[in-house]
Amino acid sequence: MHVTKSSSQSKGGPPGPPEAVTIDEITDTTAQVSWRPGADNHSPITTYVIQARTPFSVGWQAVNTVPDVIDGNTFTATVVGLNPWVEYEFRVVAASLIGIGEPSRPSEKRRTEEALPEVTPANVSGGGGTKSELVITWETVPEELQNGGGFGYVVAFRPVGTVSWMQTVVASPDASKYIFRNESLPPFSPYEVRVGVYNNKGEGSFSPVTIVYSADEEPSRAPTSIIARSLSSSEVEVFWSLLLESQSKGRIQGYEVRYWKNEDKEEQAGRIRTMTNQTFAKIGHLKGNTLYHLAVKAYNTAGMGPSSAIVNVTTKKPPPSQPPGNIIWNSSDSKIILNWDQVKAQNNESEVKGYKVLYRWNRQSSTSVIETNKTSVELSLPFDEDYIVEIKPFSDGGDGNSSEQIRIPKISNPVHAYVFHSCPHHPLFAKRIPKLQITMKFKCGCFGLLKFLYSPQAENVDLGLEF
Repeated sequence: MHVTKSSSQSKGGPPGPPEAVTIDEITDTTAQVSWRPGADNHSPITTYVIQARTPFSVGWQAVNTVPDVIDGNTFTATVVGLNPWVEYEFRVVAASLIGIGEPSRPSEKRRTEEALPEVTPANVSGGGGTKSELVITWETVPEELQNGGGFGYVVAFRPVGTVSWMQTVVASPDASKYIFRNESLPPFSPYEVRVGVYNNKGEGSFSPVTIVYSADEEPSRAPTSIIARSLSSSEVEVFWSLLLESQSKGRIQGYEVRYWKNEDKEEQAGRIRTMTNQTFAKIGHLKGNTLYHLAVKAYNTAGMGPSSAIVNVTTKKPPPSQPPGNIIWNSSDSKIILNWDQVKAQNNESEVKGYKVLYRWNRQSSTSVIETNKTSVELSLPFDEDYIVEIKPFSDGGDGNSSEQIRIPKISNPVHAYVFHSCPHHPLFAKRIPKLQITMKFKCGCFGLLKFLYSPQAENVDLGLEF
């Protein structure tokens, strides 16, 4: 009987996974890998690719081999460019004209042999510390680049201008700092520093030479001529005389101002620092009408110097809490006229010195400010924009609370102003008031309402003012 094979049986596919992947030989940087071919699935295998994985890699990675391209008839190759003293496992992937097949099972794990370390520590630097110390720091060499067991560091240093190196061994592979202590070490003196590496195979090379300064000693003098003044209810400013380095042991890197309330202890003091030669500081977020004590110290990397004499300063009373009220506005000859009630400060508040009028276009975020010591102001503004206005008092204690925002709508058409008066007991009459350039309507009775009409087409706006 004649049997015909189906198309699904005769059609080829990607090759199957190679078998029996073995590490035949391994050195410090190479591995000899061999395998047996898997099923070709009716399409000849054209190439093989070897992949490797270590505890430090992200998944499987293709590796360099000799030969560079492994053809389908080759079942062994040498993997090159490996790191010494790292555990590797390998797998092989076959490919044909149909596609790339599934990878083989991984080989056993083998560690490459040890070698002299080649990678030196990066970012060698240091400095700081306390008196009579030389602090040297570096970045540790990653484990996969240590090339062998027994890894450690060799730290070498010498004063700038000398010949002989002092050396010490730091045996921990995780170390990143060495501190040399000697009472005869001069403060803030430059040293040439380098850091080398070693492992069981011997010593590697050193990092490039860098300059590191020994620790400074604390400033020996206290700042003088301390003056403090209150700027507002929440801010004070303090000044002092510059300390010359010739006047003090140890460099002056800056100053620290400490401040605390009269009822608090000095240990609770807040601190603010300045840099280099800045001899003033502004301290904010303080409590109003409160006595504060202040003191100043110079500092450097070794620590703080002695404290200055303590000075006292009292913050100003807080600004008025009451916002401006009864704000009325009208317009005249391309001007907006604002009036408001005077703000009176409480006994525990700073007296009002004037008012700030803040205004901006409704469509913009930038604000303009006008200051006045009156309870009215004229703003020369175009009438073709909507404006947002608010008013707040200011005092020695700072700015007070702001009024609610007032929206002043644009005036699209110029109009004349009239006063209309009508009630059951009086005849209707109209009086033109050209100066105000606005229309007001009055209703008599027990009270009156003032309304503004901006153009013949506009709606009345009831401001709720009684007459």
